[in-house]
Amino acid sequence: MDTVESASLVVGLETLVKWSEMEIPEYSPPVVVKDSPFPCLPHLNEKLRVSDGNGLNLDVMALVHPSSESLKESTPFTEELYQKAGPDLMREVEAELFNCRTGDAKLSKGYDLPARYIIHTVGPRYNIKYKTAAESALYNCYRQTLLLAKENHISSLAMGAIHTARRSYPPEEGAHIAIRTLRRMLEKHGDAFEAIVLTIHGIDESLYPDLLRLYFPRNKQEEQWAVDLLPDDIGNEEGEPVIPERQIRITGDPTGRSFFTVDGDDSNNSSPVSEQSPFDSDEINARGHAFTSIEKDPDAIKAENMKKRRSEEPSDFDLRHRYERLLRKARTEDLSDFAAHRCVYQSGVDIFDRPIIVFVARNFPATTVNLGKALLYIIHLLDPIVSQDYVIVYFHTLCTSANQPSFSWLKSVYNSLDSRYRQNLKSFYVVHPTFWSKLLIWYFTTFTAGRIKEKVQMCNSVHYLYKTIHPDQLDVPPFVLEHDMKQNPIDYRDDENSDGGSNSL
Repeated sequence: MDTVESASLVVGLETLVKWSEMEIPEYSPPVVVKDSPFPCLPHLNEKLRVSDGNGLNLDVMALVHPSSESLKESTPFTEELYQKAGPDLMREVEAELFNCRTGDAKLSKGYDLPARYIIHTVGPRYNIKYKTAAESALYNCYRQTLLLAKENHISSLAMGAIHTARRSYPPEEGAHIAIRTLRRMLEKHGDAFEAIVLTIHGIDESLYPDLLRLYFPRNKQEEQWAVDLLPDDIGNEEGEPVIPERQIRITGDPTGRSFFTVDGDDSNNSSPVSEQSPFDSDEINARGHAFTSIEKDPDAIKAENMKKRRSEEPSDFDLRHRYERLLRKARTEDLSDFAAHRCVYQSGVDIFDRPIIVFVARNFPATTVNLGKALLYIIHLLDPIVSQDYVIVYFHTLCTSANQPSFSWLKSVYNSLDSRYRQNLKSFYVVHPTFWSKLLIWYFTTFTAGRIKEKVQMCNSVHYLYKTIHPDQLDVPPFVLEHDMKQNPIDYRDDENSDGGSNSL
């Protein structure tokens, strides 16, 4: 392609609409005005622009390139970038940059691209077991990218999602970290940047506009709307993810000479460590022994977190808006992988002709499945049903810790579903509950899902269901029936002695 043709395809910043100028929805007036950790700051909103491309044709000073540690990952974006930048880019990478560590960023020239520079960065691979490490690494990607741009006087920057699906990072969780970090960095270093262009496409097209409203509200109404929709973890003043339970300061040393103060997550080897002495020698001798003290009581921290989580439920307007976005995604994504687990399905109707939804806990691989897709599948299955009265049968039979999602995920699911799910749910049967499941359900329905508390019914036997559900209408997994026969043999002896009653299997 010659220079004239290439120049005609270049997109200037002046053609992109600023975030502050994009349409603002109408919001209901807040019942209670609250302080927001992300107040409306018009001068920051003026710096943001949104583009629906990959940024390769944008006339900016630098373009962000998410890649692997070798900086030569085989993805469509990387291949197109090297092709359009020309062979000199590959030569610089191989001769000078070599590679880049996860969570770090490096700078190269842009060569034949409209962008004068390329900032290469390496996002983490996501594993639920090492979620904290992945969050920290992703945060560092965005932070190092923006700091590198500032240090090199790069005033305009185009950046897309570093948390790629290729590396299994949940899109919404990654988007929260991306936008939150950008907000905090602009608060501190905003004077260094004239324009930040967010290049979004694919699944991010439905995510970013909604999440931008949480962290970059454009008026006071949007600011108040966003307060209750922010996640529990909004990071520290830098935007870095925070886990309060792990920020424990340990003082005291067995020798009585000194102590170490450790802040930060144990998954981050760069946590700051300092050495100091809180007691003089006379006081140590008077005590007769060294001791260890915890400056902040972990139980007190947990109590504070629980208190935070008992916030008001989002309004029906907010729930409906969030739900419609998820419904659009549920209708377009391939959810066949999750459906194959057969942990959620429709099974007939009860004696009142109400549809029955069955949830089989043992079939739900909570620790390995993509929980984002799980939520989308639930919405895909239930949306056509919940406009009428319906019931849920939850089989907790032989459930293990591997089948139990986190409380925060359950809360997120509940707060993602619109009002029809609560209003039209008539009964929630829990079959074969354990002591701990009863305790969790009580806690959940007391502090989060109060609207369904009276609808929950505990059932120690499958036969309890047959009061309102005919056996022919209920698809019960064989392992559930086998377990039930062992736990409640008298029910099955009654069946054998009956004259073909409705409880027979």
